[in-house]
Amino acid sequence: MARRGSQAPPPPDFEENIIDVDVSEEMRGSFLEYAYSVIYQRALPDARDGLKPVQRRILYSMNEMGLRPDRGHVKCARVVGEVMGKLHPHGDSAIYDAMVRMAQPWSMRMPLVDGHGNFGSLGGDDMPAAMRYTEARMTREAMLMVASIDEDTVDFRPNYDGQENEPEVLPAAFPNLLVNGASGIAVGMATNMAPHNLGEVIAAARHLIDNPEATLEDLMRFVPGPDLPTGGRIVGLDGIRDAYERGRGTFRTRATAHIENVTPRRKGIVVTELPYAVGPERVKAKIKELVNNKKINGISDLKDLTDRNVGLRLVIEVKNGFNPEGVLAELYRLTPMEETFGINNVALVDGQPRTLGLRELLQVYVDHRIEVVRRRSAHRRKKREDRLHLVEGLLIALLNIDEVIQVIRDSDDAGQAKQRLMQIFELSEIQAQYILDTPLRRLTRFDRLELEKEKRQLAREIAKLTAILESEKKLRGVVSKELGEVAAEYTTPRRTVLLESSGQAATAQVPLEVADDPCLVLMSSTGLLARTTSADPLPAEGARAAHDVLASVVRTSARAQIGAVTSAGRMIRIEVIDLPMMPPSASPPSLAGGAPVTEYVELEPGERIVGLGTMIGSLALGTEQGVVKRVVPDYPPNRDDFEVIALKDGDRVVGAACVAEDDDLVFITDDAQLLHYSAANVRPQGRAAGGMAGIKLSEGARVIWFGALVPGRESRVVTISGSSTALPGTQTGAIKVADYADFPAKGRATGGVRSHRFLKGEDTLIMAWAGPVPVKAATSTGKPLPVTAELGRRDGSGEKLATPLAALGGGDIGPDPVTASAAETGEPGAEPGAEPPAG
Repeated sequence: MARRGSQAPPPPDFEENIIDVDVSEEMRGSFLEYAYSVIYQRALPDARDGLKPVQRRILYSMNEMGLRPDRGHVKCARVVGEVMGKLHPHGDSAIYDAMVRMAQPWSMRMPLVDGHGNFGSLGGDDMPAAMRYTEARMTREAMLMVASIDEDTVDFRPNYDGQENEPEVLPAAFPNLLVNGASGIAVGMATNMAPHNLGEVIAAARHLIDNPEATLEDLMRFVPGPDLPTGGRIVGLDGIRDAYERGRGTFRTRATAHIENVTPRRKGIVVTELPYAVGPERVKAKIKELVNNKKINGISDLKDLTDRNVGLRLVIEVKNGFNPEGVLAELYRLTPMEETFGINNVALVDGQPRTLGLRELLQVYVDHRIEVVRRRSAHRRKKREDRLHLVEGLLIALLNIDEVIQVIRDSDDAGQAKQRLMQIFELSEIQAQYILDTPLRRLTRFDRLELEKEKRQLAREIAKLTAILESEKKLRGVVSKELGEVAAEYTTPRRTVLLESSGQAATAQVPLEVADDPCLVLMSSTGLLARTTSADPLPAEGARAAHDVLASVVRTSARAQIGAVTSAGRMIRIEVIDLPMMPPSASPPSLAGGAPVTEYVELEPGERIVGLGTMIGSLALGTEQGVVKRVVPDYPPNRDDFEVIALKDGDRVVGAACVAEDDDLVFITDDAQLLHYSAANVRPQGRAAGGMAGIKLSEGARVIWFGALVPGRESRVVTISGSSTALPGTQTGAIKVADYADFPAKGRATGGVRSHRFLKGEDTLIMAWAGPVPVKAATSTGKPLPVTAELGRRDGSGEKLATPLAALGGGDIGPDPVTASAAETGEPGAEPGAEPPAG
């Protein structure tokens, strides 16, 4: 016995035979065998049916298992086991991965497997469930791939162990390679083919059948470019033309996105389609990385609202102050929302890998399909000829039924009977055997008529098939007709949009950030805020939206700040860029597209916005108890909410306006007194001050309107009288419009002059306003109401109102004056007019 660790001696009959092999030669031979196996058995599709071996084996096995569309799903593990055990001696994961891809509608333009369960997600972000959980069956399109496979249409070969047979290629009733594309990496070569639209490819194939000398330009009239399963856009078609001509080329795919209002205050980019093979998780991760690294600006939020009902929906919220078009152009440039697809049309032709253009791909498929139809027609003719031979023999037996029976009865056994039938009636062995196998119940008169009818039908079909086989033109016509029928039933609309140019020249002209251009901020009588360019006209009478009577107008710039003054004496900072832009295409523009002021400020119960002001100009305030104040524009830079006047108990601000030194400050009280004087008479004070006496009030009177006017401009004073005991909104009262120039200026803290004479039943002013022409008014329902153009006396009583008014305001912003404070700082000023309280 040999010691542990020592080798046992060789047997007595052992003969040593050592062969010296060159390592380089052995490596070369082994590598070539491996490369051959990868190229022909794994990575590259056949140009005829567009399938790799594993895909072909999956479809063939599913067809053999009877997993047709009209039957139930079965576990994918059953299919994988059947394929692996009989045809594909590789790992189950490779078979299942191929099967999963054939079931994904975002991977294939026409899926060949109908999957039930989790088969993954777009871009591979979510892995498919294990094959023991998922189920599958063939799709209707897959049935076209194996149609007529049992009619000797393709060659079969032994499987890996010689116990089964498998098809070398499938009949493929539609051009699967072009429709579904292919991708694979072999040794020393790779393939990457784009999917196309079924209807377009079949139209080109039919044109090639009818015109064998068709050029590439002729075929591209039918196939202008790929049609990707995920839609999107293809920008630039030069690379597609190169790929169709030489088999290699590149093109850029771009996500489909549009800009919409994702919130009332902000716009966003909504992505509904992504480039081929790009998933939403990849896009989201890249955008977050760019935002965190500050390589892209203007994005405030990113939401994935994708679901099964709406499909893909990525919402990218854009910060105010940035152009959504410019942000979208940056996203195309920096993220996978725009990708390059490289076409490399490598496929197997007669067992050899070749790079094919569009015409060559169509020609290979058409030749294959012609061969399939030829072999199918020959097979069907042979079947019908064999059947006709049997029918003719049976008819001979029926015509001589008595003699046939007598021959059979007189024979010793079946063999003798067959030989005697062949000799007496000149039958073939097959006919004689068929007669002997036919039961007596088939030898009736009715069966004879049926057999004669079948004989005529078989003769017609044989003649038709013979004509097809003997005429190349008819054979091509059959192929073309069948392709047309497939296209009519299975074609779907194109999903991918083809763009001649990339559109970069247009997007490059859009700046990323909104320019700090001059603009107007408008507030309606019901508190809607909006901004518009200084060149935009204001709403015309009778053409404006409900409640868009202008209550306040401020001149500023797009990237500046304004302040909303409240009745509690607070100023709340608002970014102008956050306000919605009135569409310049509106004719005329309307504040109906504005946003409520409550979206930008938080108000206490009973508090309201009384006016707007800039953060640089001098601000004038008037209170209900007759206090006036000019605020020094020294607002805290780090606070968005601060006081601008110290109010007495029970007092509140009724109006606010930006003013210059030479502007007029105007008070109107509910006892019909009007006082105006120059703003220069009011010394500016700090924010903590409580102001000074502005108007002397009678006992029980209060200020109902305060504002500022530009001396010398044509302005009006509108007053509406009523009863203090009537319910709000129910009384009509009398309205009077007077010329502002008729009211003399008085000193500060005086009682002013009478502006309205009360009639019987009237004891108060319920509404008042002063500002430049024209005057605007609206009812409680928002209906515009014309204001009388006739001017009354300064202290006249006015005319009776037929409908109660809910709002008075301005309709003109006038010229573009620059306030004194703005002139000193070089910043845009505010229009010191049209500053009534919110109605």
